Amino acid sequence: MDLMTIGAFAERTRLSAKALRLYDQLGLVPPARIDPASGYRFYSEDQVDGARLVAQLRRLGMPLTIIADVVAKLPNEAAEAIGGYWADIESVTAERRALVSYIQARLKGVDMARYDIQIREIPDRTLAAITRHVHAGQTDAFFDGAFARLRAAGPGIEGIAGCPFVVYYGEVSDDSDGPVELCRPVAADPADPDLQARLESSHDEVFIRVAMKDIGWPALAPAVDALDAWVREHRRAPAGALRQVLIADQRTADPDTPVCDLSVPLR
Repeated sequence: MDLMTIGAFAERTRLSAKALRLYDQLGLVPPARIDPASGYRFYSEDQVDGARLVAQLRRLGMPLTIIADVVAKLPNEAAEAIGGYWADIESVTAERRALVSYIQARLKGVDMARYDIQIREIPDRTLAAITRHVHAGQTDAFFDGAFARLRAAGPGIEGIAGCPFVVYYGEVSDDSDGPVELCRPVAADPADPDLQARLESSHDEVFIRVAMKDIGWPALAPAVDALDAWVREHRRAPAGALRQVLIADQRTADPDTPVCDLSVPLR
């Protein structure tokens, strides 16, 4: 098998020798042979495409740990993995674009979007709840486990007052871990002794109904601002933190389907 020096391989792949040494250290493009006496690196022709792929993935901003996983896959699987990575990047970019627009609007004093803000009465009820400190990347796992436990807590109650809801006591992001509380109204104290249980007195709550396409942060930020402005304008006192009342299954909802009420309980 004909081998190339690192200089020849660098010219063949259009990569620097420094980059090739780094890729070797990370196990991404190891030399085909290293001379035991001199330590010189030698590469083969069939490594050219792999080295170029690593460089192309780096130009996408892909972390080296993910690149290592991609290049270890068969071509079709690698192509799917790259597509999945880029879909995640586009999703994050869309969220950040929305956040930029929101921040700019706030700084310029632009009027908030108009919302249909309503108020309703919630009766006395018993709540089964689970509270956790979670960062943004931990929410799915928390909700999956918490929902299963709360569903097993006992029979629920009917109507909007029986819908489960999330209470945000603090921001959930990469830097902030909430905490958040998942609550389910139940007909009696839960059988699981490890679940939190409390009585919530009847109260009014002000709310905005939100469609599936508007779920998530920062898409919900203008609605939060609108609720806060309503509470101040009507001289009402909040009785608790911001809530997200879950009125439909988000996993099967169409973009225009109402799936939650963003709400604030009132004294």
